[in-house]
Amino acid sequence: MLAADTAPDIIFHYDMPQILAYYGEGAMQKLDLDEIKFYAPTYWANMGETNTTYGKVNGDNYFFFADRPDAYNWLTLIRQDWIDAVGMKMPTCLEEYNELLKAWKEAGLGNGGGNLVQNNFTYDYAFRTWPIDEKERALYSDLSVPAFTWEPTHQYLKNLNYQCNNGLIDPEFYLNTDDASTQADFVSGSSGVYALYLSSSSPVIENLLTNDPDAKVAVLDPKALVPKGDEYKPQGRAYWPFGMIMGINSTSSPEERAAVWMYLEWMSNTDNLFFLQNGVEGQNYTLDESGLAVKKTDFTGESKLSDNNNKDYWCLVTESAQYKEEEVNYKANVANWAPAGYEYLIEDSYQYYKDNLEYSTPDALYSVVLESVAEYKSDLNDLWKELYVKCAMSPEAEFEATYKEACQEFLDAGYQAILDEKTKAIEAGNYN
Repeated sequence: MLAADTAPDIIFHYDMPQILAYYGEGAMQKLDLDEIKFYAPTYWANMGETNTTYGKVNGDNYFFFADRPDAYNWLTLIRQDWIDAVGMKMPTCLEEYNELLKAWKEAGLGNGGGNLVQNNFTYDYAFRTWPIDEKERALYSDLSVPAFTWEPTHQYLKNLNYQCNNGLIDPEFYLNTDDASTQADFVSGSSGVYALYLSSSSPVIENLLTNDPDAKVAVLDPKALVPKGDEYKPQGRAYWPFGMIMGINSTSSPEERAAVWMYLEWMSNTDNLFFLQNGVEGQNYTLDESGLAVKKTDFTGESKLSDNNNKDYWCLVTESAQYKEEEVNYKANVANWAPAGYEYLIEDSYQYYKDNLEYSTPDALYSVVLESVAEYKSDLNDLWKELYVKCAMSPEAEFEATYKEACQEFLDAGYQAILDEKTKAIEAGNYN
């Protein structure tokens, strides 16, 4: 769209390295913060500090943001009935988890699933030691580029190799290249584990019950993927205090730019935002005694919300629906994220979130464009898929040699250039 000059006025992404890559292509124009304040005072009151703190590149203002309240609806479903069937309990470490998968296999129930890891690289958090080393974390941890040569990746691949060689996961996991195929394995009963952003309109549990009316699901304890040892904790990627990252198209006129600020201002109005998130009272929802909008999940009229509760519209200003009272806010989250009758899934996910919050840390934000990331990222992502699957599928006795050879190939393909450029940026203090 950028190349064809058909991109919209708002250039957006959730990934800071990618939005920086757009900036590096000249896709966005410099911003006048006073102009935003003038046209969008409500939006600015909500997000001004965040915009000022994180929106600069090379000293100039280019980015503006949506709010990101705490969220805890990314979770992994596990077949509780399968756990019960083999007489075991929820695993609390990686070793117990692998034993559970082994028991499933021996009982003929199914496997631990699996998918091709690509484009979004958070696979190795459970294998990172604690406490973190700030500079090492800044050098290697990157949502958009896999840290193939980092020790946590080595440990992740070693465990994956073990799981493959012992039939604990889908032997053709690499063919699951999208969410639909991974979900299909879970729904059909061939796998007993599935990770997703759960929402009240998610069809996965309903579809699972259609195939197996006796199926029971639970939230996998995050500790189940963490190796034994005091140096390992249930780490996770914490979000920065913003959701959508946005810039103004370099070809947008002053009038179009002003219209964007006015649009954000309109959406930031409490009544307008509530309407976007909930719909028409009496049609899409009813209000309970606490002021919570209770969705009518079977409503099919003209004002029916989109499958993601209209989030594709209002994500420009916030990542989740919010109420002033924390208790109502929590009830709203449970209502928005849990299918009816499965509220316990979000309640359990919230408890895990609270228990492990201290081990969640954000990636480094660089305040300069990393040219090598933009240059090599795409090729390295493709090479990653080839090399990591090769490591996972190699005989156990050949894993270390295969991994060592793959590391060198990855470095030579551009990863060494990325590490070198990041090292210079870190030494110059150009990261947060």
